[in-house]
Amino acid sequence: MDSKQKKGTSVYENGLIWFGAAVSIAEILTGTYLAPLGFGRGLAAILLGHLIGCLMMFFAGLIGAKMHKSAMETVKYSFGKKGGQLFALLNVLQLLGWTAIMIYDGALAADTIFQTGRWVWCLVIGALIVLWIAVGVTNLGKINTVAMAALFILTLILSRLIFFGGSDSGAALGGEAMSFGAAVELSVAMPLSWLPVISDYTRAAEKPVKATAASVIVYGLVSCWMYLIGMGAAIYTGESDIAVIMARAGLGVAALLIVIFSTVTTTFLDAYSAGVSSESIFPKVKGNHVGIAVTVIGAIAAILFPMDDITDFLYLIGSVFAPMIAVQIADVFILRRNKTLLDFDWMNLAIWLVGFILYRWLMTVDIPVGNTLPDMAAVILLCLLAHLAFGGRRVS
Repeated sequence: MDSKQKKGTSVYENGLIWFGAAVSIAEILTGTYLAPLGFGRGLAAILLGHLIGCLMMFFAGLIGAKMHKSAMETVKYSFGKKGGQLFALLNVLQLLGWTAIMIYDGALAADTIFQTGRWVWCLVIGALIVLWIAVGVTNLGKINTVAMAALFILTLILSRLIFFGGSDSGAALGGEAMSFGAAVELSVAMPLSWLPVISDYTRAAEKPVKATAASVIVYGLVSCWMYLIGMGAAIYTGESDIAVIMARAGLGVAALLIVIFSTVTTTFLDAYSAGVSSESIFPKVKGNHVGIAVTVIGAIAAILFPMDDITDFLYLIGSVFAPMIAVQIADVFILRRNKTLLDFDWMNLAIWLVGFILYRWLMTVDIPVGNTLPDMAAVILLCLLAHLAFGGRRVS
């Protein structure tokens, strides 16, 4: 898909896209992990983590919006034409993983409400995602407006059930104790997972800065809301399965709509962006076709494999893409390097590798602000020191 489309997306359309991205069973499920902290500390961890993650998400989206390039095309300016393909491949793999996880979570929840077999719902959700991809980003305006209005109303109902439903406060909390730093990192992880994706949408925006800001603000607020729903469910009802809560409340079809549409509107972004990223590796490939293939593979994987605990997957995403965007932020916003494309920018690739290793090591240390912020600060500092030592010289 050409980066300069005939019709640019509006600020409103970008906001709708990222509202749909945030309303997700996976986000609610991740929120349940924070319940052992209690509501006060859990809320603080959610807000701090999203502030860190969304700030990075804004910079990532702004780079693509200003360049009118997809996320993986912008990566090439910092890591080289061939070096950037490494991240494009890693991004396709993580988006394939997300597609499978989202379909799995959605199908599992739908099957809890209407027990017809998880595989049936995997096929239904997969088919709807394919339809979303076929319609295309710039043609989703009216469909998204209707879908998001329905989701907004239904999630309000869900929030009322959890926070004002008369359940006993202080229900027994399951799960192992979690440190505040680990909770922050899990809150950072969701917006961080969108870093290599957001530019695929902001690149087509009519007003790049406003569209990026609207995307991140909408996503951040709604994502916090989803985390709160999950954490609140675990604390106040003692139940971490949202589908069970909805089924017990007799929501029936309404509950099914929440599950299906929230899964489709989020997973569409993963599958679609997998296609866009593939174009950075194989320019002749059509992104829409790859997006459909990713959806099919994801649906099959969701049928065949259990995917109940995604924490390790979230940490892996953070360790790969946090140092990547840190290098880009240093290059674009601080050093303001020229846009000469090399085959490989070995210095930046080496700095990224140091950042990757540092992140994995920081996972063994309990830091109140999580791993991402100190890792990115260290990577940006390394970029500045390398620039001072070697100037503008790069080895291709």
